[in-house]
Amino acid sequence: MSELESMIEKKLIEQLVYGESQWTYREDLKTEADLWANFKYILEQNNKDRLNGEPLSDSEFEQVKNQLQFSSFYKAGEWLVGENGKVQVHVQRDTEKLHLVVMNHEHIAGGSSVYEVINQYSSLKTDDDPMVAARDRRFDVTLLINGLPMIHIELKNKQHSYMDGFWQIKKYIGEGKFTGIFSAVQMFVISNGVDTKYFSAASDTELNPKFVSGWLDQENNVVSNYLDFAKSVLRIPEAHEMIARYTVLDKDAKRLILLRPYQIHAIEAIREASKTGRSGFVWHTTGSGKTLTSYKATRNLIMDIPSINKAIFLIDRKDLDTQTTMAFQAYANHDVIDVDETENVNDLKKKLKSDDRQVIVTTIQKLHLLISKRLKEDTPEYQKIKNLKIAFVVDECHRAVTPGTKRELERFFGKSLWFGFTGTPRFAENPYPQMGDLPRTTKELYGECLHKYTIQNAIHDKAVLGFQVEHNGPKNIVDETDSSIYDNEKHMLGVLDIILNKSYHKLGFQNGKGKTYEGLLTTSSIQLAQKYYELLMKVKRGETLLKIDERVKQVLPDFPKFAITYSIAENKEGSQVNQEKMRGSLEDYNKMFHKTYDLSQIPTYNQDLNRRLARKDAKYESRSEQLDLVIVVDRLLTGFDAPCLSTIFIDRQPMGAHDLIQAFSRTNRIFDKNKAYGQIVTFQAPKLFKASVDEAVKLYSAGGTSVSILAEWNEVEPAFRKALAALRVSAETPEEIPGMSLKEKKIFAKMFQTFDRLFAQLKSFTQYEDGMLEKYGITEEEYDGYVGHYKNVMEEIAEDSDGGGDDDPAEPKVDPDYELMAYSNTKIDYEYIIHLIQNIVTPTDDDNAITPEERQQKIDEVKQYVDELRKNNPKVADIMSDLIFDIERNDNKYRGQSILNIVENMKHDCIDHVISDFCLKWYAPKEDIMYAAMHCKNDEIPNESAIKALVDYTSYKQAEENPLPKFKYYARMIAELRRILKEEVKPLITIA
Repeated sequence: MSELESMIEKKLIEQLVYGESQWTYREDLKTEADLWANFKYILEQNNKDRLNGEPLSDSEFEQVKNQLQFSSFYKAGEWLVGENGKVQVHVQRDTEKLHLVVMNHEHIAGGSSVYEVINQYSSLKTDDDPMVAARDRRFDVTLLINGLPMIHIELKNKQHSYMDGFWQIKKYIGEGKFTGIFSAVQMFVISNGVDTKYFSAASDTELNPKFVSGWLDQENNVVSNYLDFAKSVLRIPEAHEMIARYTVLDKDAKRLILLRPYQIHAIEAIREASKTGRSGFVWHTTGSGKTLTSYKATRNLIMDIPSINKAIFLIDRKDLDTQTTMAFQAYANHDVIDVDETENVNDLKKKLKSDDRQVIVTTIQKLHLLISKRLKEDTPEYQKIKNLKIAFVVDECHRAVTPGTKRELERFFGKSLWFGFTGTPRFAENPYPQMGDLPRTTKELYGECLHKYTIQNAIHDKAVLGFQVEHNGPKNIVDETDSSIYDNEKHMLGVLDIILNKSYHKLGFQNGKGKTYEGLLTTSSIQLAQKYYELLMKVKRGETLLKIDERVKQVLPDFPKFAITYSIAENKEGSQVNQEKMRGSLEDYNKMFHKTYDLSQIPTYNQDLNRRLARKDAKYESRSEQLDLVIVVDRLLTGFDAPCLSTIFIDRQPMGAHDLIQAFSRTNRIFDKNKAYGQIVTFQAPKLFKASVDEAVKLYSAGGTSVSILAEWNEVEPAFRKALAALRVSAETPEEIPGMSLKEKKIFAKMFQTFDRLFAQLKSFTQYEDGMLEKYGITEEEYDGYVGHYKNVMEEIAEDSDGGGDDDPAEPKVDPDYELMAYSNTKIDYEYIIHLIQNIVTPTDDDNAITPEERQQKIDEVKQYVDELRKNNPKVADIMSDLIFDIERNDNKYRGQSILNIVENMKHDCIDHVISDFCLKWYAPKEDIMYAAMHCKNDEIPNESAIKALVDYTSYKQAEENPLPKFKYYARMIAELRRILKEEVKPLITIA
């Protein structure tokens, strides 16, 4: 028998208040009025001196409440940073302004901190809430710090997926339940008892299941039971630290980030090592958020260890034009510690001499120049800087500081601690070159590994995606290293054919315009990169035999939008030819994106290209601002984070193990629900490449093989055949599925999920071609038939689960949260259009200065998307068109408002109008007809009998001149209801 949710809730609360957990259960707090009163009491108690013992008046407390009505969870997070760890509200009392401390992050687990837990809070529907789905809600468990809801927990029993809690929270946010005092929430927890996850608070349109995280202990073992999770994460001080120490505000993305467990363990390991004067390194696989971890580690060192004078984040000069510094600035924008990027060596010297305790971001080259050339021995400034106790945090430490340079820096800074971050350490198998007695491995250079999180760990935890690899180089070549095989136009056109015409699924064309992915093409030299650029230009102009497939052009008529970039250091010769070619590619880029870069602005151009490729700013969600492909040599192959980059095309010889994994890891960032793998396609030396890849993966998985990290065609294709055979056994044809028993349908659903996943994977290989499916004995039409029945079956399974009952261990376990991956659906995404409209009415800070012409360009682009949507859902398209027309006329009318809520309300108004007209005509009860509208499935009216019993036939007969006979009245009324629900209501509820 599944444990009741009420019992799970009771046990969780007992765990939270038990022993050292320090939470106090407040059974009496059930309404918003209760919470405000409780918050007021705590605020007054913690500020008695500032209030001179006089409680806040009603009008004064209204001032406080107004400051706590946050427009977004991110805004609440900005406020919760506070000043020097103190979070305040301000009250005007007569002529005096009172600064009241709401929370003091220096008082974690003591001082003024009050920790309370509440349950069954009643979030009431407001009178002016027009949303039909909105109603009184009861929240499960909420954790309050100093009276403010900080962590909210939704619980299910084992009969349900923990993701039901996620969708419930998403719905509640959409209904406006997390407003008022609940707008301060920073963290959500969801659990079904046996699986427990957490995620940062975000708007309903920004919540992404991909960013839901589980908890791991220090050895990367899973902690999934809800009571164990509570012991590890939700007790005090851990819960308060999660909010105060391990929440990051990303200024660029305007979102909260909660650190994942391995990030937290690494930061704590560095803190503990620094207390005992030990250095060391952190091995966190590339793509797992090292920059964020290193930022928090650097910041916390200066915050937590008083003996440290300075914390310096060291990067290599070549990384200055990548994202590291920008990321630090984005994370630190609202932080209590200034992150100072040093502009020159004198600036660095001045910052080191100052008595400020601050984080400094600088390059190894500047620091080395300072100590070797710019400081005079035996001067006061020399002695002061030399005697500083500095904690150095080194990004990409496997290559950023050479062993020789590090030895010089250590000899100068005799009291320094060194903490390296790398996804690809140097081991005995791939050491640094022999240089006298200098260290040759990362361990010899930095000390012990303080925390480890390998590729295998990250893929298992879904912190990053796995890899899919294809080796498409010429087969059966005697000498695979012979460059003449590859350095010719025939080979290059073959490479471009695969990129342009056989990467439909790799580059996400199935997602539709504006939501496709990006690729990198890397070559061995600048000259080859330039050749590819010129050849691609010819292809796009139609000057070669290679043509771009019509199927590709249908989705993106302007494909490919491409650019080229390489580091200035790679172009030392500065030849006239290279200068001219770069000038030409800059002109192309300027024309494409309305820029004015010239050769003197290469760093600025690179920065703009980086941002465009990373696509993290809202404006780059417009197709007009996007790139599809960037041609590189070595630039962007390390330290660059672009979640929407899905594929790296490699036309060069195999690199070393660390360089291979670094390059591969540009592709496996989590992005959207359809991006399932980081994809790698090689075009040279297939045997050598396979051997190099196998060696690199083994090395950087710490020798583990329990997680399948690399998928290749010869593994996926046989698995697909088996899955198809199993599907045919469970349901030989789609037509026989409706007649199956529920148990048989569950077996089918499980088999179909496996088949669909492998089919999607098969499609993403370049070997797969349209029409190939029939060779396996199934047609696309049959697949679509299976899809339709699968969706119905999943609804039946969900309804059966809602009914509760015992778990049957003999029944197959179907994943209730699985989303179809192979089903081709290039329809325009509803939420994507909403997001684009939102960006027009509420532009980011960077967009405040956009010209009327640029604003109109954005509006015109949204109109194109709405026209696409109209093909599938004209009713919703009409609503959006009306809204856009209004926005076009009234620049500020909707500024700051939720476009999603506005559109949903407009949809509801349409539904209400249709239902009201029907009820007037047939004298039917509106509440019951509305229920039918909201719960109709497969054109079946769930409460048909109730409607027939409640309609007022007598009034209908009296009012009509020629009334229908009673039996015909019922039949005609139900037939018309079924029609309007299908034609008028369903399109407004179900967005395809």
